Amino acid sequence: MKDMVVQAKDPKSGKTAQVTVKTGSNAGEMIQMFGDEAVASNANSNWTVTLQGSIRAGLRKGETQEQLQARLGGAKMGVKVSGAKIDPKQAYLAAFASATPEEQAKMLKELQQRAQKAAGK
Repeated sequence: MKDMVVQAKDPKSGKTAQVTVKTGSNAGEMIQMFGDEAVASNANSNWTVTLQGSIRAGLRKGETQEQLQARLGGAKMGVKVSGAKIDPKQAYLAAFASATPEEQAKMLKELQQRAQKAAGK
């Protein structure tokens, strides 16, 4: 068993406080202290937050649902997830698909201009 100090700051008031609680030194001790269900629930909650961060990062990089599932579907708790390997073409297509009609028109115009420059016109 060991002491764990947890500190938090209220962003509105700027006040901080801390509490000290008893916890286990490892998962086995934690299960003895808090029970298997509580430890599993807490671990899964923490893992959910970690996976959500990986999903958000992938979405920002243009990954599709299928790409996210392929990259994260085999994730293991406590093991770092590899970074997203992004296909620029697929990322652009995903950005286009999620854009508003106005944004899509702008993207098409930009592509046409670049194509004309590349063709030497």
